[in-house]
Amino acid sequence: MPDAKENDPQDENNARTRPACTNKTTTTRAFLDISIDGEPVGRIVVGLYGEDVPAGAARFSNLVSGAAGISYRRKEFIKIMPNYVQHGGVRSYGVDADLAQRTGSNLAAESLVDEWERENETCPGIKNLPGTVSIIVRDPSKPPPKLKLVARQGKLVIDQEEIGTDPNGTEFVIATKDSPELDASSLVVGRVLEGMEVVEMIGQVKTVQENTTSPYFRAAKLIGDKRAVVAERGFNRPYSKVVVTNCGLQ
Repeated sequence: MPDAKENDPQDENNARTRPACTNKTTTTRAFLDISIDGEPVGRIVVGLYGEDVPAGAARFSNLVSGAAGISYRRKEFIKIMPNYVQHGGVRSYGVDADLAQRTGSNLAAESLVDEWERENETCPGIKNLPGTVSIIVRDPSKPPPKLKLVARQGKLVIDQEEIGTDPNGTEFVIATKDSPELDASSLVVGRVLEGMEVVEMIGQVKTVQENTTSPYFRAAKLIGDKRAVVAERGFNRPYSKVVVTNCGLQ
């Protein structure tokens, strides 16, 4: 006879709210000043979990303070979803990449994946809760590698072509509601201590509506039409410019 507690909902709730996972100590305070279409709307203060996720907290701290050679200053939020808002981070090419290289900063996401995997093992249940701040470390929607024939040393061999690009370890999200869909892709590095009303204001900005149910879009997506990929990238983007006008450590 199976254990009566095996599927006890109370146990699931306890796992979801396990203190070691949701009541972490903040060690550093960072701030983000936000404007919408050039109008200042307030400040978000973030407490970082330096003891629990040192690599992730250091990454966010260095980007906020400018210690990485670049910062989130003057960079935009690029996606607004019902459960979270997403900042575009810094570019992994051009001027941003050059500035980071001068300081020896390694902004690859690989260095954060180990912490993300450990958190998934030790913290069951939803990790992206309202007010949590997370760095995107992998793309769960990235298609599997595509097989193709290539010529090498006069012979045809099967090779794998990577489809899509991995995140560069600088994009971050702030959850406005429980966001289990983020757990497969992002590492929680802290939580909002002040200014959650500012996050809510960002969440209310009008966006480009998704059109994934359109038969034309679905057909184009199925055959790999690049126009569908471009269109998909525009879904949920804010019509207004939502910018981090200033940021730093407190």
